[in-house]
Amino acid sequence: MSIEVNPIEYNHRDTVLQGMVAVDTATVQPRPVVLVAHAWGGRDDFAVQKARDLAKLGYVGFALDLYGKGVLGTNKDENSALMTPFLEDRLLLQARMDAAVTAAAGVAQADASKIAAIGYCFGGLCVLDLARTGADVKAVVSYHGLFTPPGNLSARKIKSKVLILHGYDDPMATPDAMVGLANELTEAQADWQIHAYGSTLHAFTNPAAADPEFGTVYHPVADQRSWRSMADFLKDSF
Repeated sequence: MSIEVNPIEYNHRDTVLQGMVAVDTATVQPRPVVLVAHAWGGRDDFAVQKARDLAKLGYVGFALDLYGKGVLGTNKDENSALMTPFLEDRLLLQARMDAAVTAAAGVAQADASKIAAIGYCFGGLCVLDLARTGADVKAVVSYHGLFTPPGNLSARKIKSKVLILHGYDDPMATPDAMVGLANELTEAQADWQIHAYGSTLHAFTNPAAADPEFGTVYHPVADQRSWRSMADFLKDSF
């Protein structure tokens, strides 16, 4: 196994975006591609490492970019300022996710008929919106994502299989919000699962998360369990 990670530029409207593609160069045949939607700070090293980890599982890992080439937040205020326009304009968010799917499908090693997406925190909301649009994506996985439904979509059937990996004590997505999402997915006739981890807060997969007052704390057991669940889910979905 020899994992290589290389940048790829693509565009949405007037914005130049830069994803990172991870592949096992020891394999020559096309393989499924799994997008990684980043958290509120932008396409950072964490997202790229997840793309690399997906390549180790035999996929093309594609760490997408929502904000623009080189655009990264460095603190909570900057992260919020980057994320907020997308929360306020879900059509923009959805269109930019669609642009990422198109770019990922064009990667030389990718089997464009087999696409999935995973996302973390804000990225979890992004992959849910991708499914909500009825995109031709086999599966989406939301890690400690935000659940707020968009206002521009209704009565659409969700074709993608959906896996929610969620900290039950996440203050940014309460148990009531989780039940609301379950009802939404049921109404959309989705094939869905929710795995809720007890005594687990937001950002539980991120070793750098250590702010209990803000509600973000790393949980190594939930991190390991959720990765195994995701790996099984993707294997079944493809």
